[in-house]
Amino acid sequence: MHALLQSIAHKKQLLDRLRPLSPAAVVELQKESDIELTYTSNALEGNPLTFQETAEVIGAGATINRKRLKPHLEAIGHHDAVLWMRRQAAQPIPVTEAVIRELHRRIVAHSDPDIAGVYAPDRARPGHIPDAQPLAAFPNPLSIPEMMGDLCRQLDRTEATPMAAFDAHFRLTAISPFRDANGRAARLLMNLLLVRNGYVAVSVRPEDRKLYLDALAHASLTNDLGPFQTFMHRQLDGALDESIDGLRDLLPGGDDCQGSPP
Repeated sequence: MHALLQSIAHKKQLLDRLRPLSPAAVVELQKESDIELTYTSNALEGNPLTFQETAEVIGAGATINRKRLKPHLEAIGHHDAVLWMRRQAAQPIPVTEAVIRELHRRIVAHSDPDIAGVYAPDRARPGHIPDAQPLAAFPNPLSIPEMMGDLCRQLDRTEATPMAAFDAHFRLTAISPFRDANGRAARLLMNLLLVRNGYVAVSVRPEDRKLYLDALAHASLTNDLGPFQTFMHRQLDGALDESIDGLRDLLPGGDDCQGSPP
């Protein structure tokens, strides 16, 4: 883990040296990244749209033949939530319960409006996700407001590091305050914290779903976040590589910012 943290710190320095970016470069980089965030996060939960189909739904309002309406609505809603997340990340304001609830509201506003931004009133919670190991019992619904308040207070007083962002992801999934889309909300909360603090947004791709869900389940059942933290730091390390390469391709003169992680 130490070498991984060093690699991330080095790549963050390279990324900072390539900044500030022109508005055009920002738009170009974020456009594909935001589709990727939407495609991967929805795919982890069983949405059948491919990356290209997700892009067509978001960019052109296309309807994919032989695909149900709900996956289309999930793509539209999640993409809207990603854009809102980026606007929030640009502002130095605390992450409150209202922010987390609004992230969730936007994610499911089109596909499941009855539960949008509303804490689950009972123990009937999300259904089974393929390949996932069982999680620890969900907390009593009556304790959700207190637990969410504790989460937000911790975020307010914790140093802004990737580890803190990944911890927030885990804690929100452990609370699972909403009837559905807790994982999607947790990944956007994580990315809000990463982007706000100068890192890049991180996707968990469908092919890594089992590793990701197993690490979450292990943390939930044992309170050992080590495997989950390692998994997510590896995702961030790879995302930094992709962003640095993308920036070098866009900037005049190509890659005048050399360097390899120690």
